Amino acid sequence: MRIPCLHPSSPRTRGPIRRAVPFRQVGRHHPSQQTPGVMGPRLRGDDVLSMLLGLLAFVFALSAGVSSAQAHPHVWITAKSEVVYAPDGTITGVRHAWTFDDMFSTYALQGLNTKTKGVYTREDLAPLAQTNVESLKEFGFFTFAKADGKKEKFVDPVDYFLEYKDSALTLHFMLPAKTPFKAKQTALEVFDPAYFIDFKFEDGDPIKLVGAPASCKVQFQRPNDGTANAQRLSENNFMNGDNSNYGAMFANKIMVECP
Repeated sequence: MRIPCLHPSSPRTRGPIRRAVPFRQVGRHHPSQQTPGVMGPRLRGDDVLSMLLGLLAFVFALSAGVSSAQAHPHVWITAKSEVVYAPDGTITGVRHAWTFDDMFSTYALQGLNTKTKGVYTREDLAPLAQTNVESLKEFGFFTFAKADGKKEKFVDPVDYFLEYKDSALTLHFMLPAKTPFKAKQTALEVFDPAYFIDFKFEDGDPIKLVGAPASCKVQFQRPNDGTANAQRLSENNFMNGDNSNYGAMFANKIMVECP
């Protein structure tokens, strides 16, 4: 079964990400409103964003019947992150900045009225930001941590906001650790287990340690394209439900060593 897209996917290009996102109403109806001068209903911007992020749940359910060759992302995010420390050397959380592809951003902004056309302030985008972080909670914020081999949990984001620049929305948020922790080795992974969203960390300096002890060092490993592994996953694997963590092959891995 294929998940329809408005346009076929294509390789990443330099500059703003220009990718298609799926356009399919799934599982539930969303509020709409009539816009003067426009025939038919128009979805509010926050409804569209909620719908698109809500499709993640549909992909989890659908993936059992999708072959490895057909498993591919429909939303693209360019990310950068900061691991935040307290003065006592404990990790208090992770600060993310996720830039959505411009096609996704365009749909999210449909029907959003602003004082100046094409200009969106933080206040204008506040409802979208709230919808965004609330939708991400169901999926663990796509951020997974281990401290000396022990899993750590995060709580609801704080200090979140959206900004609009160069035809793309960027979601900024702080993801607090449920319990601040100190570890000699901290492993962080950012990925979507269902591989509905593709996370690519920006070039240059994608990971920073903020307030970390001087002895701490960070290493970052980008995912490979996963092609060889994907080919080894037969359709039987998917039918048996063994694809629940398919996206782990595309995980971005952050390792922090604090001797």
